[in-house]
Amino acid sequence: MFNSMKLNSRLAAAALGALAIGTVAFSAPAAAAPLPLFPFILLPPPQAVPPVQSEPQVQDEGRTAELPARLRRQIVDYPTREAAGTIIIDTPHTYLYYVLGGGRAIRYGIGVGRDGFTWSGTQTITKKAEWPDWTPPPEMIARQPYLPRHMAGGPGNPLGARAMYLGGTVYRIHGTNAPETIGTHVSSGCLRLTNADVIDLYSRVSVGTKVIVLPMTDRRADLGTAVR
Repeated sequence: MFNSMKLNSRLAAAALGALAIGTVAFSAPAAAAPLPLFPFILLPPPQAVPPVQSEPQVQDEGRTAELPARLRRQIVDYPTREAAGTIIIDTPHTYLYYVLGGGRAIRYGIGVGRDGFTWSGTQTITKKAEWPDWTPPPEMIARQPYLPRHMAGGPGNPLGARAMYLGGTVYRIHGTNAPETIGTHVSSGCLRLTNADVIDLYSRVSVGTKVIVLPMTDRRADLGTAVR
């Protein structure tokens, strides 16, 4: 019996020693990475902080549509007796020529009046405006009563970035917020360019500039040949 008690004492001591070693071994990593107080509560994974982004850049006011080559602004050979600085509207071919002199001109693609709304004659530029307001004339409102009575200037305005007013008429040379209409017969008589082109033309002309509008019946050949 004594031997049995002695054996049991040794087994108990060995068990206590093993428990002590396990406690020490477990405590070391715990000190480096303590366990959560409530391990049964699942915390969401940490979220990555998105990078700070700069404000989007405003698009250039002179942005243009991808025009066919013939409608892009270019210097061309253009024999004419008109003085340098004159604007000539080639209505049938949907071109505007700004005469440079020496047999050359800058040619711009334009949109012109639709059937029944073309006109011809000679006018002068009597007013220039940047980002003009639009007040449709009574004749246009009578045909299209849904039109606004007044629209402030800006990118959404159908007159676009610039306007040059022709004499005492209701017609203008102006920009457009629909560049895909360049090269078409679509307006009520006004002459439209892309915003980039109308800004360029606006910088070249002044009040008093002569403007010649050729009639649709003038079917002469296109005289503008690109300068190589």
